[in-house]
Amino acid sequence: MRGDIFYAIADPTRRAILDRLRDGEQPVKQLAEPFAMSLPAISQHLQILCEAGLVTQRREGRQRIYKLNPEPLQQVKNWVSHYEQFWQAKLDNLGEYLEESCSEL
Repeated sequence: MRGDIFYAIADPTRRAILDRLRDGEQPVKQLAEPFAMSLPAISQHLQILCEAGLVTQRREGRQRIYKLNPEPLQQVKNWVSHYEQFWQAKLDNLGEYLEESCSEL
């Protein structure tokens, strides 16, 4: 499963890390601040994100700085877009039903 984009984003902590990285590069200590978990646990999450290609890292002195790489998310977008037509059709049907129901009142 490692390296799989869907596995990487399945975890809410990893999604929250990605959200934090949208604001720019951050060291692991800064990324870990809002989470009630150890630095090694955050590092494990970051490793999974790195293996999926969603995050890159570089060394700056003794720190590792992490950066978002959003390109692999295109795979998720492409997959989800197949279901967009399905949901749009369902919403259209619901809208028609509600219009008919309201006009009968």
